[in-house]
Amino acid sequence: MVFLLRLFGAKIGKQVRIKPGIHIKYPWKLVIGDYSWLADCYIENLDMVNIGTNCCISQQAVLITGNHNYTKVGFDLLTSPILLEEGVWIGASAKVCPGVTLHSHAVLTMGSVASKKLEAFGIYQGNPATKVKDRVISS
Repeated sequence: MVFLLRLFGAKIGKQVRIKPGIHIKYPWKLVIGDYSWLADCYIENLDMVNIGTNCCISQQAVLITGNHNYTKVGFDLLTSPILLEEGVWIGASAKVCPGVTLHSHAVLTMGSVASKKLEAFGIYQGNPATKVKDRVISS
């Protein structure tokens, strides 16, 4: 899978794991850092999706960069990039909306929806996702 994505223009770091069943709309609008892991998730990248190093995108997670302008007669398409900084974890069935940045080591828990930026080392839950506690990483 990594070979095919690179062939179609994705920029993928070393030792990236991509599981079967993943959906990626436009590989040339995808950047994945070293040591990241993507399960059978759904990346609707009409705009850039940049996934940092050591990130995890869990099963059935959804990253969507496009929406429509409901205030316009033509229902114009709007796109905005998604950025996942180093160490971010997107839980199973969680959703990331267009234009959202998840800062370093943020966690979006299972089934939650990120509609605005998530601060570094925060654990977020719900719809819309709100911070429930700090992420403490020990060695």
